[in-house]
Amino acid sequence: MDRTFAALQRNDKGKAVIGEMATFLAEQISFPDLRNWEDSNLKIQDAAKAVAELKTLIARQSEEIRSEREREAAKTKAREEREVAQRKQGSLAALMQRLDDLAPQMGTAPGGYAFQDWFYDFLAFAEIEHRRPYNTGGRQIDGSITVDGTTYLVELKFTKSQAGGPDIDVFRGKVESKADNTMGLFLSMAGYSSVAVNEASGKKSTLLLLDASHIYLILTGGMHCLEVVRRIRRHASQTGEAFLPVSSFGG
Repeated sequence: MDRTFAALQRNDKGKAVIGEMATFLAEQISFPDLRNWEDSNLKIQDAAKAVAELKTLIARQSEEIRSEREREAAKTKAREEREVAQRKQGSLAALMQRLDDLAPQMGTAPGGYAFQDWFYDFLAFAEIEHRRPYNTGGRQIDGSITVDGTTYLVELKFTKSQAGGPDIDVFRGKVESKADNTMGLFLSMAGYSSVAVNEASGKKSTLLLLDASHIYLILTGGMHCLEVVRRIRRHASQTGEAFLPVSSFGG
């Protein structure tokens, strides 16, 4: 037996056999082979004690193995999350560089189309459900996104001048011609005039307004795109105001 156990301990399969034997032994609750001896009571007591000690040992070893596995799993998860974060940060930096490179084209037709392509690459990276630009009923729609079950028509403005009241009126007409639960998300990189903000706001406003500061908040890792949309939506629901500057996000 000594030679057998010594041999079993030389490899993992042998150790597994010993472990199974120990488990089976620890499950014993009666000892019929120890009956009818002169010292049966003593032998059975010793056997019961040995089984109890074996159970304790197995439980302790199992806990140690489980703890080690949990530590390794935690290390693996942390490493994977760190790698994902690094990849995302690299992708965000690349997206921000692309956007910065588009700045000289702001206000031009080619710049507008390039910004449109950039925006939907940005949404794809953010893993937001979206539809690229399309025409419906003779009207050009710059696309749409879906957040928390609500569809938002998208309007993109990549110009040097702020969006004004007429821009809001035209976009509101597009939104209100769709289903009741449809809302609009207007992104003007140059911001909005006070008239535009007032036109977009109101008790039953269906519009949310974003500008360059919201986009750069996302690109610098400050908030996820979904969180930004939800924050502005919550503000609009509470106050009727369609625009919430980044500087007021903490309020």
